[in-house]
Order: sequence, then C-alpha cells, then structure tokens
Amino acid sequence: MGKSADRCIQSVALVLLLGACATNPVTGKKELHLVSQSQEIAMGEQNYAPARQSQGGDYVLDPELTAYVREVGNKLAAVSDRQLPYEFVVLNDSVPNAWAMPGGKIAFNRGLLYELNSEAELAAVLGHEIVHAAARHGAKSMERNLLLQGAVAAVGISSADSDYGKLLVGGAQIGAQLASTRYGRDAELESDLFGMRYMKRAGYDPRAAIELQKTFVRLSQGHRTDWLQGLFVSHPPSESRVAANERTAAELGEGGQWNREIYLQKTARLRAARPAYQAYEEGKRALSAGDAVKAAALAQQAIAVEPGEARFHELLGDIALTQKRPDAALGHYDQAIRLQPDYFKPHVQSGVALFNAGRKREAVPFLSRANALLPTAPGHYLLGLIAEEQGDWQAALQNFEVAAGSESDIGKRAGERYLRLDLPRNPARYLQAGPQLGTDGVLYAVVRNSTPFTVQGVTVRVVKLDASGQVVSRSNPLNLTQDLAAGKSATAAVGRVPMQDAAELRQFRVVVESARAAQ
Repeated sequence: MGKSADRCIQSVALVLLLGACATNPVTGKKELHLVSQSQEIAMGEQNYAPARQSQGGDYVLDPELTAYVREVGNKLAAVSDRQLPYEFVVLNDSVPNAWAMPGGKIAFNRGLLYELNSEAELAAVLGHEIVHAAARHGAKSMERNLLLQGAVAAVGISSADSDYGKLLVGGAQIGAQLASTRYGRDAELESDLFGMRYMKRAGYDPRAAIELQKTFVRLSQGHRTDWLQGLFVSHPPSESRVAANERTAAELGEGGQWNREIYLQKTARLRAARPAYQAYEEGKRALSAGDAVKAAALAQQAIAVEPGEARFHELLGDIALTQKRPDAALGHYDQAIRLQPDYFKPHVQSGVALFNAGRKREAVPFLSRANALLPTAPGHYLLGLIAEEQGDWQAALQNFEVAAGSESDIGKRAGERYLRLDLPRNPARYLQAGPQLGTDGVLYAVVRNSTPFTVQGVTVRVVKLDASGQVVSRSNPLNLTQDLAAGKSATAAVGRVPMQDAAELRQFRVVVESARAAQ
C-alpha cells in the first residue's frame, strides 16, 4: 500500500469515518472526500445565482457573446476528466476576474474579456477554471474548513460593482465566499497543467496559456487597481507559472487554433462600449467622493454610448437618491428594472426611495423582490421596520433576524431592533436571574441585564421546586423599581425564608415575567 493511501486512512481515522477515500478524477491521487459529488453540485446550484447577483449580475446586452463563451467552455468541458453539469456565464463586472464554484458553475467577468486577444486565451482561462471544479479544488477548500472548524466559515466579502458587498445575508454570504475562494500554489499549477491539456484535446494551441500568464505577470507589475482586486487575488501570476506553462507546452507539442479574428469579432460590441463602462466606473467614484454633478455627467456620457445598459440608469437613480429626490430616483430605477428585471439592486434601491418618501406599503414588493434575488441587510431591515409599524411582530422579527446576520451598521441596528421587539415577549432570553440568600437571612432575586440597552418594567417571581422539579410554591410578582442599565444587576427582596442550610437554596428559581427596553 502506498504512502498516499496510508495518509488517507489516517485522515479517515481523524474524522471518525465521516468521509471516504477516493481517487481524484483529474490527478488520479488518493484523497479524503468529505463532500460528495452530489453535495458539490447542490452547493454550486444553490449559490451560483446569488454569487452572480453580488458581482454585478449577468451581462445581458450581448447574448451572442455569452453564447460564444459558453460554446468555448463546453468544448473544454467535453474533454475534461470529470463530467459535471458545467455552466458558463459572463458577468457585468469591470474587474478582470473569473471563478469556478464546486459542481462546475463558472463565471467570466466582462472586465477580463477586454484583456484577451484570442479565443485560445479565452480557452486558457476557461480550462483553468474547469480544472478547479473538476479537480475538486473548491470542495477541498470546504473540506479543510470542515476539518478545522466543523463548518464552512464566513469570510469578509467585497463586491467591486455594488455598494451591497458587505451587506449580504443568509445564503448570499456563502455564495460570495465560494466565488472568491483563494487557491494555493499547488492548485494553481495543477489547474494550469490540466487546463493546457484540455486546450490541446479541444484543438487549441496550449502556447496561448503561456502568453496569457506573461500578460498577467506584466499587468501585476503595473499595480493596476482593478487587477489587484480581481484575478490576481485568487490566481496570483508569477514567472514560475510562466516557466511551468512553457514546459507543459513543450510536452504537449505546438499547433492548434488561436482564432484571433473570431474572438475580436465576437467581442466587438463589448470593446466598442468600453469607454462607456469606464465613464460609469469613474461616475461611481465621483458619487462616492460627493461630486454628484460630475457623476451625473459621466452617467449621461455612458448612456450616450450604450443606452441599453441598466447599470448606467441605476447610477442616475443613486445620484438622485443622494440628492433626496426620490421621485427622480424612482424613474431611473424603473428604467433600469425594465432593461434588466432580474438584477436586485434597482429593486432594493426603489424600496429605499419609497421608504424614505413615506410610501412604505409601496416599498414592500420592491424590497421583497430584491431579497428574492439577493438577500441583503437593508432589504430585510426595512421590511422589518414596515412590519413592526403594521403590528406584524412575527414578520418584523424574522426580517430583523436575517438582517442581523450582516456584519455592518445596518446589521447591528437590526440586531438591536430584534432584541427590543423580542424582549417583552421573551424576557428570560435576555435577563439572567437567580436566587441569593443574604447574610441577614433574606432571600433576594438577582437580575442581570445582558442586552446592550437599558431595560425597565422588570417583573420577576420566585418559585420553589420539590425533589421532582415540580413547583410547590411561588412568590407574588416582584418589581424592580429602578431601570436596569446594560450589563448591570439589581436585586429584589422576597423576604425571610427559613432554610436549614445553603443547599436548600438550590430548590429556588427566579422567573423573569416581564421587561421592556427603555425609550
């Protein structure tokens, strides 16, 4: 039995036979599999759509371009070492990036297509991402987390095309995490090697992968901001990868398609519209810096080049919203929704505009639609506020609880709102209470406030239990006369209770019956 098999057996013992040893379909190596193929596929299917939403949404202006990328991807997938339900999509994101999820869900950013010069280079990127999925690199990352922590850990999430990157909640956080997985050096070299083999099998010249890596190395040395937050983060280029690709190309032999003219033809509309997207990105930066006039001029400049792009109209809506012109904002968001109905941001921004204008009932369908596409803290928080105002406590609590899953200011506000609303209904969840016998022989109820705010109207009752845990007596309600600050404790005297020894104190319990947050 080989060393790899021995290591696999040892790993299985460590996780108490939770997983199984299997052969990697790409490398042929024995390894531990805690995540099954069906689980990989399910993970990808569940998280592909929210991950795409969180990174600009699908690029829908040129369906032929997406069909072309899908066609090249399918050629490579057909000759890969593992058959999965592969999918390929172009994202409307200017950051040069591409990623693969477990189960074969692959995305290619609009911004990366600008940097390529041939179909063969496109095939090099797609082949590389296919290997990440086929060789279980994403699944193995999940498995490492399972072994180390017992669950897939959430990480910091950012999205270059949306202000909502850090406001994702629920399953959207997992989707964004999977899309931003960083692979180790071995996984990158492995994907280069087998990706070039797939290129050769599909009829492409594997030398395109060398040219691609050389381009990436050159761009990385230029410290371009968009690259530093894109492909270079998850797929860092290096001279050693160039050298490794040169050795692989020598082994595979020269020859194969480059299809430069076809690539330039298929990407012609995208390239022609690049100045519009550059104006759009500059407009977003201007708005972020507080220059709404400049932002509006740049948005109009972008629309003049590509009037059908929903993101440009959405930017005009964001500008109007910052200027406290909700009606104007709603008009721009409506146009963005008509151009691309299935992207979350103009829906949630419409909900924000309507809420701020006092048209809260009208905001509900927009916020609900946005959350169905991509759940965010603002979307759920505003729905919680509306439900609370309408007296629907259950819906309010549900929305606040979801929104609180975001590590953001809105998430913190939602968490406190949840506590304030739930406290009167379940005071014992938030106030710890117990009996204490004073030196004077008086029994006291001690109450501690574990919430982050002051509470008032605290009422408790002391009960005595028999040996079987049944209540045999209970005190009258005891009211704390003073407000109880966050993290502080207070006492209420029950009275003198005869006790033979201190052990008898264990028979008493203090039940918190009411409390509310101080206004």
